[in-house]
Amino acid sequence: MTRVEILGLELKNPVIAASGTFGFGREFDEYFSIEKLGGISTKGLTLNKRDGNKGIRIYETPSGLMNSIGLQNPGVKGFIEEDLPFLENMDIVILANLGGSTLDEYLEGIELLNNTSIDFIELNISCPNVKEGGMAFGIKCNTAERVVKEAKKVSKKPLIVKLSPNAENIQEMAYSCVNAGADGLSLVNTFNALAIDVYKRKPIFENITAGLSGPCIKPIALRMVYEVSKVVNVPIIGIGGIINWRDAIEFIMAGATAIQVGSGNFIKPDISLDIIKGIEEYMKEEGIKSLEEIRGII
Repeated sequence: MTRVEILGLELKNPVIAASGTFGFGREFDEYFSIEKLGGISTKGLTLNKRDGNKGIRIYETPSGLMNSIGLQNPGVKGFIEEDLPFLENMDIVILANLGGSTLDEYLEGIELLNNTSIDFIELNISCPNVKEGGMAFGIKCNTAERVVKEAKKVSKKPLIVKLSPNAENIQEMAYSCVNAGADGLSLVNTFNALAIDVYKRKPIFENITAGLSGPCIKPIALRMVYEVSKVVNVPIIGIGGIINWRDAIEFIMAGATAIQVGSGNFIKPDISLDIIKGIEEYMKEEGIKSLEEIRGII
């Protein structure tokens, strides 16, 4: 009843663990069987191993969470050798979230992932482009379009592009990425935000700004998913402050095929199971046989 299809692949339910909040699933599998999820988006990968940022990395805000992790990860090769074997033994759809500081890093990472069993590449274009003065690839349409176009040429896996809410125009950005070859979209990534320590009289984070997520961003993320669904005809994965089944249903009604749970994993490790159960109960109460009946209904 809760099964959904994304690009020809069936997920047992629409709930996917979001990148950056679930690691590679190993720790969470100690709390519950992650095979009960529809899928998992891996911790953000880069071509080479990264140690991440110094100083404070996580900071709680009203109804939200700010993070400046700095893409700490084992690198694509490290993931393939050390973490992917664990996921391959699971009955779960795998999205490999991939970032990069240059176009070449993206392309080399994709080529390595092509030879694995992952199901999708989730291309994170919110990473800073070091050759463009640090501006994220996903801010300007022409830059994002160039990255997606080149990535699509190389990728043997379906390409889902993760959009930044900090883009100049989210609808134009979505259209540009799909026009360049994106098979699907996931949105949104974190919002650029600022927190200040009034006693130290300086920003909380060493990088000054950081990414804001959690329930506080949900209404904005929901609006963006709705707007994007009106201009593209590819599967959309909704992300942003989803912590209960009602949130998930709202995103589906706004046009999402599936959803990702991020910050909620820190509140309750098995929160996704609550969301899945809630969706099932809602469907029974409302006489809904397939989520397709309500997808994009508004």
